[in-house]
Amino acid sequence: MRHPRKRLTRTVPREYTHRAAVAEVFLTDWEPGRPDGFVVSAQWPRGHSFFAPRAGCQDPLLVAESVRQVGSLLAHAEFGVPLGHQFLMRRLSYTVAPEGLATAPVPTEVEMRVTCHDLAKRGDRLTGMRYRTRLVRDDRTIGYAEAEFSCLTPAVYRRLRGARPTSAERVCGRVVEPASVGRALLSDVVLLEPEDTGNRWQLRVDTLHPILFDHPVDHVPGMVLMEAARQAAQAVHAVPVLTPAMDSAFLRYAELDAPCWIEAEVEESTKEGPALVNVTATQNGDVVFTAQVTTWHL
Repeated sequence: MRHPRKRLTRTVPREYTHRAAVAEVFLTDWEPGRPDGFVVSAQWPRGHSFFAPRAGCQDPLLVAESVRQVGSLLAHAEFGVPLGHQFLMRRLSYTVAPEGLATAPVPTEVEMRVTCHDLAKRGDRLTGMRYRTRLVRDDRTIGYAEAEFSCLTPAVYRRLRGARPTSAERVCGRVVEPASVGRALLSDVVLLEPEDTGNRWQLRVDTLHPILFDHPVDHVPGMVLMEAARQAAQAVHAVPVLTPAMDSAFLRYAELDAPCWIEAEVEESTKEGPALVNVTATQNGDVVFTAQVTTWHL
């Protein structure tokens, strides 16, 4: 008698998530869900060299990175976008309940229920879409996310970008104290000390960082900018904070060969509760990225 095979956990192909390292793939499976959606499974490790837990909570940017991976996975595996096409993230927002991030004695298993909207096509080829995600853990909704991206053929990308560098010269300057931005290692800090007392820092671009720059790219990855927003939001607080929500917009490519400035402003609030920090990244006088970060005291 033949017994049915048990489904075994593994990661999805790394090429579908635009990761070079298999260890950085957090998605484990996907399947069609409801008529316009998909169910994507993810596993967040108990320990990670960069997305490390703090105060018993998983790193909220695991949500952002998982949602980013979902978009490229579905584009390639379900909508036929060929490997090698370039993706441009336009928006990425998430909100998650702090208790939904609680660590456990085992890795955190998350189910992401995804619906896709506003599919843009040129002929039969997908050129962009929006998607919404409901995050479920242990059959309980713990948060939501939304993202939007465009995808370009290699030829169009070459015409748009030309020959751009994939490395950045080391910038002279003092790196911000890791503890002040919620980091344990100096190598993980992406902000340089400000020249004055204002909440303004130069972005530190380390193209040799094995997680933030998992493979060569010709611009600052979106996750680096989101990490800069998270670190800036922590820097303006005197106590450790969690960032359970972030609403970010990517307006222009952030180049590797020009200074990028990160500014943070705490939004005034008259009631108790999470504080909002508005973060802006500018380069060559243009705004390239904005984020509204919700902070929660740990």
